[in-house]
Amino acid sequence: MSRIRCILLVAGLAALSLPLWLSLDGLSLGGHIALGIFLMAAIFWMAEPIPIYATSLLVITLQVLLLSSQGIVVTFSDPPTVAPEAVDSEVWVIPESAYSSATEQVYLLESNGSFRGLSVEVVERGNAGVLVRPFTIPPDTELLADAGHWRRGIEPVSYTVFLGTLSNPIIILFLGGFLLAAAAVRYELERNLTRIFLKPFGNAPSNILLGMMLVTAVLSAFMSNTATTAMMMTVVLPLIRQLPDGDRFRIGLALCIPVAANIGGIITPIGTPPNAIVIAALAEQGYSIPFGIWMLLTTPLVLVLMAIVWFTLMRLFPCKQAQVELELSGNFQRSPKAIALYLIFGTTVILWVTEAWHGLSSSLVALLPIAGLTACQVVEKQEIRSLPWEVLWLVAGGIALGISMRDTGLAMWLISGVPWGALGVLGLLIVFCLVAVTFSNFLSNTVTATLVIPLAIGLSVGGVLPDTQTLFTVALMIAVSCSLGMALPISTPPNAIAYSTGLLRTVDLAKVGIFTAVVGILLAMASALLLWPLILPSITG
Repeated sequence: MSRIRCILLVAGLAALSLPLWLSLDGLSLGGHIALGIFLMAAIFWMAEPIPIYATSLLVITLQVLLLSSQGIVVTFSDPPTVAPEAVDSEVWVIPESAYSSATEQVYLLESNGSFRGLSVEVVERGNAGVLVRPFTIPPDTELLADAGHWRRGIEPVSYTVFLGTLSNPIIILFLGGFLLAAAAVRYELERNLTRIFLKPFGNAPSNILLGMMLVTAVLSAFMSNTATTAMMMTVVLPLIRQLPDGDRFRIGLALCIPVAANIGGIITPIGTPPNAIVIAALAEQGYSIPFGIWMLLTTPLVLVLMAIVWFTLMRLFPCKQAQVELELSGNFQRSPKAIALYLIFGTTVILWVTEAWHGLSSSLVALLPIAGLTACQVVEKQEIRSLPWEVLWLVAGGIALGISMRDTGLAMWLISGVPWGALGVLGLLIVFCLVAVTFSNFLSNTVTATLVIPLAIGLSVGGVLPDTQTLFTVALMIAVSCSLGMALPISTPPNAIAYSTGLLRTVDLAKVGIFTAVVGILLAMASALLLWPLILPSITG
């Protein structure tokens, strides 16, 4: 193990324990523990001394051990309880320590290990204790003898809340998408769709560039951006080799694939993990965005941005030839398994897009490819084993972290010291966009969404965001901005794949990536102010 990795591991563990040595005003004990987990996760996710998916699993494990009702913190010792003495039918005597002057409450220890405050009126204080009324201890509860006991700062939930994130509906949605993508690759569906989609664009360089971008964007809306880029690079590389070495159009063709893949992932909830993280965070607050409504919100933005980027690439990297021959061959497979794939794929996409009409959630629809493709043996053990499970674990860890930040009051505490309200809604949108797109250039866009979206949820819970529609707008802006971070080879896997061909320089990626991010954010702002208010009321009431 390298010295730097050891230092980062120690730093993460130190961050985990640091809040427990501090007394942060207004933050519960559970919040101190959640803050330690958050700081450790941030260091591990950003610096990667261990794989990012391992960090997510570590987050879930620590939450089960330290914040659940079955964890070691809750079950390590039982707080002392006391039985009050009756003076008459209304007045009871309790120990001085059992009454909290700050909150004017006593605290009841419930059977699940959580605490509930009970407001009482002090009648008299004396040597025997405090006389209070009214007073009733419900069944299966006990009176806490020490109102300031350290365990009162923990409001534990069942460990299944944290473990359940591994099978969260958003995880099921992504799993369905992954299986569809794996089956499409196995039976060359994506290659044949590419052949059909590109054929109408002809041989003009500008049309070929536009066709490549549109096909890549459409495929990445339903497949992994990484898999789409890898596949489309195999299509475009032979075309690039036909062009002379000095033709700058070679760079444009190589650049258009990762840019379109990154942008195309914005279109659907399954297009990229940040979308899933945002949807999951909203779902934890009791809100949902139907699959079709998400596409209705994002597709106009993506189409306009794609058109601007296409025009820019043609100006920056013009082609010296009037015609470029595009050779694509292949046929749709006609085996029973291939036909089953076509039927399941088409039915799933149609049900996803029409979710608002039939009422079946996109996660429920995702069970169709999960069950259908495996039952028909369209995908077999080798495809299932090769699915990107680490992405699912990463998303699950982000969902679990958001739950603990919400339930322990940490999210509220983090935002309480910042005058967010003074920024106004437009100021909040700008801040979140800049933070998300900047972080996404250096970190995984999934990690960025995981770290940023809990703050937006906290602002909503804290009343800083004026209504549900504003929460949806901020959340959507975070998802879009995370996908726009593509200025460096390390920013996204599609960038890394394209850069590995040797056709691109970092300055090429930076130039186009920064331009795309600026234009994308401006278009997202325009959508948030002009288009989304026309659509969001249909799901926010």
